[in-house]
This record gives sequence, structure tokens and C-alpha cells, in this order.
Amino acid sequence: MAIPYASAPKKKAAGLTYETIVRDVRAGDIKPVYFLMGEEGYYIDRVSDYIIDTVLKPEEHDFNLLTFFGAETDIDTVITAAKGYPLTAERLVVVVREAQRLAKLDRLEFYLQRVQPSTVLIFCYKDGTIDCRLKVAGMIEKVGVLFDSKRLKDSQLPTFIGNYLKRRKVTVDPAAAEMMAEYVGSDLNRLASELDKLCIALPEGQKHISPELVERHVGISKDFNIFELQDALGKKDVLKVMLIANYFDKNPKANSIQKVLPMLFRYFTNVMLAYYAPEKTEHGIAAWLGQSDWQVRKNVLPAMKVYSGVKVMYILSEIRRTDARSKGVDNPDTPSGELMRELFYFILH
Repeated sequence: MAIPYASAPKKKAAGLTYETIVRDVRAGDIKPVYFLMGEEGYYIDRVSDYIIDTVLKPEEHDFNLLTFFGAETDIDTVITAAKGYPLTAERLVVVVREAQRLAKLDRLEFYLQRVQPSTVLIFCYKDGTIDCRLKVAGMIEKVGVLFDSKRLKDSQLPTFIGNYLKRRKVTVDPAAAEMMAEYVGSDLNRLASELDKLCIALPEGQKHISPELVERHVGISKDFNIFELQDALGKKDVLKVMLIANYFDKNPKANSIQKVLPMLFRYFTNVMLAYYAPEKTEHGIAAWLGQSDWQVRKNVLPAMKVYSGVKVMYILSEIRRTDARSKGVDNPDTPSGELMRELFYFILH
């Protein structure tokens, strides 16, 4: 039996979000083609899994879920599969994983001219996008969904964390969310995994994630971690910086120079950029950097009080030099711990 599809005007890829696609699918508005592309694989996986779980019952997977991989198949095989019919189910789902490795994608135009209405064809095209000016892109938008999964900005990560935990009926302290965002970074799959660990680690009956819980379970030492180092450097707390340097030297696996230097470079880069903000208020700098007011208040403004723009420029240059020396350039035998101490001394004086 043919399944009718809505013929309402389709949104452009840039206007679509994970939430809107999920909402439409939940409401029964299932499209015949979903082309999920972009740098952020997390949403591509979530959307494709949600469509499959919504369209097919578990017992229908064996005969009505066909999965291909771009490097192991060709577009004609995918099209032939999509033209098939479901067996004891309303719909047939055809998924192409690693679609970025699928050649001759323009041949999809022949299928898009007359799609099989009982098939849901899903392309998972990661680490890039197709040219939206191509004819095939326009045809996908006309009959289905063309979704560009963009990588989140650093300033968006705390909101992602809050929303992710809210779905698990868990709240989070703003400081804890900021710590998670800065420590884990923008890899959403890893971030989601770390958040799941925190939810499991919550004491029975407790539904709130605190900074202390993050420190205990995400590999961050309470007293001496990169955040404490940034804070101490930002305030020119010489004693604490030296204590942290000694601690890092004794714990090289958890606090390697290759981990510390990139984070310090990003930290002082933000301080440098803050000097160019059109509006030098907390909110103005936050908007300029794409960070939250909390991050600017805690990290950027204190450093701007004790470091001039020229000094920060020299600091960035010295971090680059230290990175080169840590990899053996003009440095035959100085150990990493000593390199870090020399760098910290330069920053503080």
C-alpha cells in the first residue's frame, strides 16, 4: 500500500534543526528522502536512529531495514534497493552510512524524479556537505529533507549540556556546565558519553550535577587542573602557579604539556581578542568572543586587568615556541616539566 507524503513547501537546509526534524517525524510527517550531512556527526546519528526507531518496530528490522556503506556499494545498488517494497510493514527503510564515500551521487536525480512512496531513504554524509547549488540538492529539498548538521560553537555547549540533561530529568549547576564544555570540548558524542557517566555517578535520589561531581568523575583534579592553572595565571597568583606546575610535573599522563599548551593558547587568544571588542563591557566582550558572560567574567576580565595587549601577544608567541621545543625543535634534552615552568615564569614576569 502506498504511503502518502506531505507536499508542503520544504525548508532550506540551513533552517532545519535536529529538533524540528524529530518533531515532524514524531508527528507522522515522514519524508521519502533524508540527506543528513555536515561536520557534526552526533546529530546525523541521532536523526537517522530516531527515524528508524519511529518508522519500524524492532521485529520489522530484519526484512525492512537495509543498511549500506558508501565505500562498499554504489549509487545504482542503493537506488535499486530503494525501489523495493516493505515486507509485513508499512515502510522499507534504506540507510546509507558513510555516504560521503559514495561515488556518482548525481545519479540520485533519476530516483528523485519518482520516489518510491513506501521507502524512507536516509543518507548519512559526514565530515562535509554537498554543494547546495547542485540540481540533486534542490531535488532532495523538494521531495525530502536536506539537513546540514553544523558543529556547535563553544558558547552553545552549556545550553546543549543543560538540554541533554533535562531530557534525563537532571539539572546542572551553570559552573559545572561551563567546566564540562571547556574540558571535554565540542565533540558532542564524547560530551554525551561523559554526561551519561555523570548521571550514573549521581547518588541515589539526587538529580543535580555540581562542579564537585564533575571534578571527581571527569578526570579533573579538584585542586590542580587546567582551569585552576588558567585562573591562577589570570590573577598572577605566582605561588599557586608554581604549585600547579610541580603537580603537573608529577602527573604527566593526566597533565601532559601537549594537553596544557593548546588550552593555554586558546585562553590567551581569547584575552587578546577581547582587546579588540567594540564594546568593552562583560556582555559586549562575551558577544564578541562567542562566549557566555560567565566565562568572560571568570576568565577574561581578570586577565585583562593584569596583562596588557602587548604582553599577551608575547605570551602567545612564547606558547608557540614552547610547543616547538616540546617536540624537539632547538631543544635536545630539556624535560617537559621544566619547559612548563619556564613558560609560566615568562607569563608571570
